[in-house]
Amino acid sequence: MSDITTGATADRPSVLFVCVHNAGRSQMAAAYLTHLTQGAVEVRSAGSAPADAVNPAVVAAMAEEGIDIAAEIPKVLTSDAVQASDVVITMGCGDVCPIFPGKRYLDWQLDDPAGQGVAAVRPIRDEIRARIEKLAAELTPPP
Repeated sequence: MSDITTGATADRPSVLFVCVHNAGRSQMAAAYLTHLTQGAVEVRSAGSAPADAVNPAVVAAMAEEGIDIAAEIPKVLTSDAVQASDVVITMGCGDVCPIFPGKRYLDWQLDDPAGQGVAAVRPIRDEIRARIEKLAAELTPPP
């Protein structure tokens, strides 16, 4: 995944995933979009109140999908990250996400995996993957 402050290039759309702790939902979404688009989309994630580490149950659930996010570090949401993104997808962070004209905003209502075990994270992961597959199809042309 890219650095949180870099912008999209002219030939790649950019997506920012935002949740409160940047330790679960937004990390899974960013990892799936990166994995499924193979670099065709600039992907970043951030949190309004980032945790110290990614949720271990989320790391385990993504590992089941063959995606390693163990080295990811929660990042703080900045106005620059929002400005540098074409699409901003919020996941329960409320009104803290800055709004800029010309951006596409989506709010995905998803259960929070915080404090949950892997069994409870799997359905959240699967819902995120389904949404990401649809988003990836919208953002990238067919081969």
